[in-house]
This record gives sequence, structure tokens and C-alpha cells, in this order.
Amino acid sequence: MFYQILQKIPFWGANFPEEGQKQKFPRRIYLFLLLNLCSAITFKAVAQKVTLQQVLEEGKQNYPFLKAKQAEIKSAESRVKSVKTDYLPSFIVQDQYTFSTGNSVNGAFLPNEGSALSPSGGIRTENIYKGAFGSFTTAMVDWKVFNFGKVNANVKAAQADINRSQADYENELFQHQVRIVDAYLVLLINQKLVEAQRQNLERALVFKQVTDAAVESGMRPGVDSSLAGAEYAKAKLLLLESRRAEKVQRLRLSELSGHLEDSIQVDTMRFYSQLPVTVNTESTFLKNPSLLFSQSQIDASYARSQAVRKSFLPSISLTAAGWGRGSGVSNTDNAYRTDFSSGVSYQVYNYLFGISTRWNLTSILKVKNDYRAEQFQVERFKEIFNTQKIQLDRQSREAQMQLELSLEQAKLTPIQLDAAHTAFNQAEARYESGLTDLFTLAQSVTTLNRAEVDRFITNGNVWRALLMKAAASGDLSLFLNQLN
Repeated sequence: MFYQILQKIPFWGANFPEEGQKQKFPRRIYLFLLLNLCSAITFKAVAQKVTLQQVLEEGKQNYPFLKAKQAEIKSAESRVKSVKTDYLPSFIVQDQYTFSTGNSVNGAFLPNEGSALSPSGGIRTENIYKGAFGSFTTAMVDWKVFNFGKVNANVKAAQADINRSQADYENELFQHQVRIVDAYLVLLINQKLVEAQRQNLERALVFKQVTDAAVESGMRPGVDSSLAGAEYAKAKLLLLESRRAEKVQRLRLSELSGHLEDSIQVDTMRFYSQLPVTVNTESTFLKNPSLLFSQSQIDASYARSQAVRKSFLPSISLTAAGWGRGSGVSNTDNAYRTDFSSGVSYQVYNYLFGISTRWNLTSILKVKNDYRAEQFQVERFKEIFNTQKIQLDRQSREAQMQLELSLEQAKLTPIQLDAAHTAFNQAEARYESGLTDLFTLAQSVTTLNRAEVDRFITNGNVWRALLMKAAASGDLSLFLNQLN
């Protein structure tokens, strides 16, 4: 198959044989192409490996929930711009054309749910149901020049909401990065466990083959063959389970990076070539993004309460208006003209300048209850802040303890592994010389496998404990700086 593929590849300057003659290629060409092909495959496999920093950046740029938080920030910024428009005067222009009758009497009336029908018209003893066209054009400016800080309070509340949204994003980004680092470490541990179980399976296969040969030759009892087969099956199950855990963790890490795939390859970096140095970061948890987010919630709720409290205050407005009025009913002799042009032609013009004060005195009850509700929210967020402060203090102390304990365990695992190797070699030699049974040898294999697994797990737990310390401190650089 490979030779057939090579025959289809043209070479510049090559002398091709005529039809019917066998085409021959020098062996050095085969070797050159084969090496290039292998190099390309190897390069592709290596290129797929990503470092922790790359995964962190991909997660920051691609994770949908973080994008949702960024959209929330932009929404809050737009609300600030919207609230600031309350500083500007309102300018309302209206132009209308109507067809109506013009009967009227003296007296007052109430508008119908905000729709006011003009009562103006001629006062007569009889009603005239003959309609006429009319027109009405207005231009009005209303400027609330004094509002006793109501607009400022609303702007501050909107700005506090921006700060809350920004702190929410920073907290979610930090927590997401912690989850990525932890998933990265767990994946590395699972990869090492797969490697350990593969070595364990290879040992079990060799033992099974040796034992089967010894049983067939009559040097060992038949039960040894069954025990060796059971140990081989057990090793195979452990390998399958470790592979399953590795694939699950690979999917979890790729999900956190923002694009789901089951073929992501991670670089081991320095996680298995060195151990981190212990760090002591007492009281730095006060800068944790979760605490800063809780504080921003307190500030935002307090700003809203102030805006609610000031909403009861009055407003003083400067008002200016101008309007023109046209009607098919003459303002001189009360004569009717039913044509459209007579109705849209303005007969009178007016203007107005003034100052007005609006104060809804009965709204004090509603404002009072709304203000108390916001004050309770402020108290709620304060207690949440205190709760998180206690939790982070506990997590920081626990992480320091876990880090110190994990380092001690990581220093003991090499001793455990060396002892397990020695015990295994001795048990293997004694079994081959007939001085011990297969059950004792199987126990030494299990002990060796456990020691190999413990080595990888304890090494990874040291880094995870350091991550836990950085997460409680709110500073991921405490972890990342150990990799430089």
C-alpha cells in the first residue's frame, strides 16, 4: 500500500519509464519520505499539547458564561448612560388633525386615564352634529432644573451596579480559572495512573505467561494458573477504569476551555519534575474576588436605597410651550367649513413660559417601605460578606495545613516505592526458585502498584493543595509563579 502511494507522487527532473516497464525508485527516496511522514505525525502529536497558561487563556476568551458576565457589564454601562439623560430637558413635539363636532358648555371635566378630550367649542342652545376638520400643533420643553439630588442618586446607583457587575465578572473569572487549574492537575494525575496501570498489566501478563508455562510443565500446581489469570484480569480492569477516568477528565477540562473535545493533550510542564515551595499568606484572603464581589453588592444595595429615599422629594421645572390651533369652525362668525384645507389652516397661535413644582405627598408611604426593603437587602449582603469571610479564613488555614501535610507525604512516597520494588524483586526471585507461593508474589505486585499510584497521587495533591491556598487567598499567581 505504501509503495502504491509513493508511485503516485511525481518528482521534478525524474526520468519516468515507458509504458510496460517497471518503475524503480531508489531506497533513499523511500527512507526520506518515510522519515518525513513520521516526523509530520510526531510534530502533529506534539503540537496538540497545550500548557496550563494556554488553557487558562482559552477558557477566559471562549467560555460562554464569562461572555454572559461581560454582556452584563455592558448592559450596566448602558443603564448609566440612560439614567444620565434625566439631566436633559424633555422636548415634546406634537401635530394632529381631527374631524369633530364643536358643541360645548361651561364647566370642568376629568381626563379619561390620561386621554384628555378638549371641551372647547361654541356655547349654543342646540347641538350641531355637523363635523369639521381641525388641527393642533404643539412644541413643549420641560426641564427639571432642581430635583434635590434624585438624578444624582439614580446615577450613583447605576454606577454601583456597574461596579457590582465588574466584581461579579472578576470573581467568576477567578473561580473559573481555579476550576481549570484543578481539572488540569486531575487530568495529569489520571494520565500517570493510566501509565502505572499499564505497567501493572504488563507485569501481570508476564507472570501469567511464566506461570502458565510452569503449570504446563508440571512445576507448579494448576491453581497458580487460575490465580495468575485472576490477577491479569484484575490488572486489565484497573487499566480500563483508569482510562475511563482519564477520558472523563479530558472532557471536563475541554469543557472549561470553551470548546468540547475528547482529544485534548496537556503538557506535564514541571508538575512531576519538582515540588512547590510552601508559601505563607496569612490575611491575604481579604482581597479574594468573592469578598470584593460581596462588598460590591453591599455598595450597590446601599446606593439603591439612597435613590429610593430621595425619590420622595419634589421637582422644580422650567416649562416653555408654543402651539397653533386650526378649525373648520370660524373664530369670527362661528361659521362651519367642512373642507380639509379650512381645518388645517391655523387661526390662532399661543406661547407659554412658567415654572412648576411637582410633589406627590402621598407617595411617602410607598417610598418608606421600599427604602426599608433595600435596607434589609444591605443587611443581608453584609451577613453574606461575613459568612464568606469566615469560610475563606477557614479555607486558607486548611489549605496551609493540607500543603504542609502533602509535602511530607510526597517525601515519603519515594521510600515506599523503593521498598515495594525491593519486596517485589525478592518475592519474584523466591517464587521462581520455588520458595514461596503465587499468592505472596501477587501481594507484592499489588503493593508495588499501590506505591506507584500513591507516588503520582501524592505529588499531584501537593500542587492541588497549593492551588487551594491560592484560591483561598484570591491570588492565582501564588500557584502560577511556582511554574516559572
